[in-house]
Amino acid sequence: MNDKLKAKRPVVDFHCDVLSKMQLNSQVDFSHLSLDVTKESLLEGHVQLQTFAIYISQVLGTPRFEHVVRQIELFRQHILSSSGGLRPLLWREDLENKDEAPDKLPRTDGSGMHQTRSPWALLSLEGADALEGNPLYAELCYAMGIRLMGLTWNYANWAADGIMEQRGGGLTRKGHELVKRCNELGLLLDVSHLSVRGFWEVLEQAALPPIASHSNAFTVCSHPRNLQDDQVRALISRNGRIGLTFVTMFIKEQGTVTAEDLLLHIEHICALGGARHLMFGSDFDGIEHHVEGLEHPGKYPAFAELLLKHYSEEMVKGWLGENALHYLQTNLPSKSSS
Repeated sequence: MNDKLKAKRPVVDFHCDVLSKMQLNSQVDFSHLSLDVTKESLLEGHVQLQTFAIYISQVLGTPRFEHVVRQIELFRQHILSSSGGLRPLLWREDLENKDEAPDKLPRTDGSGMHQTRSPWALLSLEGADALEGNPLYAELCYAMGIRLMGLTWNYANWAADGIMEQRGGGLTRKGHELVKRCNELGLLLDVSHLSVRGFWEVLEQAALPPIASHSNAFTVCSHPRNLQDDQVRALISRNGRIGLTFVTMFIKEQGTVTAEDLLLHIEHICALGGARHLMFGSDFDGIEHHVEGLEHPGKYPAFAELLLKHYSEEMVKGWLGENALHYLQTNLPSKSSS
């Protein structure tokens, strides 16, 4: 299938860790060979929207708000600059022309390819640790362009327990305050990494439908980071979204992992009623071992062809991008009400 037809299936990817890599290595820019996600690989994969997570590495010591600010600076310098060239996604109005997928077309002088539209870039915060116990910092996050908030990474912080915290606690008092502030601001909530108890407390209290940006099905692969069936059903009932991830240990418990292994997760979530709630959150640049056939965003068109061998065009287009775009077009804040 030629590039023009493939471009009709634009992709949305709800999670990558490019900014953390940039923070840890000042030599890394948006075209660095060490990155899975680059402008070139996004265009190659027909990625219409990439979410860039702000994850504060444990290497940096105690997380501080200045670490968040630094990654936002890197986002602006490398991702949104003239060299990066991506468009920031802040408001639902930005998506009014969402059917205009990024594409590469031949230059009229025959000198190569050029882009006609740049992908969007959305900012998320992966873990509230660096907000330093102050829910008011959520306001600054929102003002600086963050639109998606995850309360934890894997372990406990001042707001909540993560899924790998053995005590399995839920939200703290300040965590409840943070959720309330996110509701007031219109910050969307991400339940990937949350403890089971924390998951249910966020589902109960969130004003807008939450998402799991990068989690798979526990019934298919019993890693704690994956979602139990009742959690999947709860997200579906709230009209949230589930971003299947390419972390190999979340896909298959042992052995070589290929792109086909993701089909079991897709099939299971669809069987639970989630066909219109599936999307992808690759975790590119946060992956130690890559799925064969899904090593970087440029592999998405080939993955789409694999999906089309088993599912309809409408379903595949939904999973690749349309389900995520409909969610954002409905739930992002409106510029007129800000």
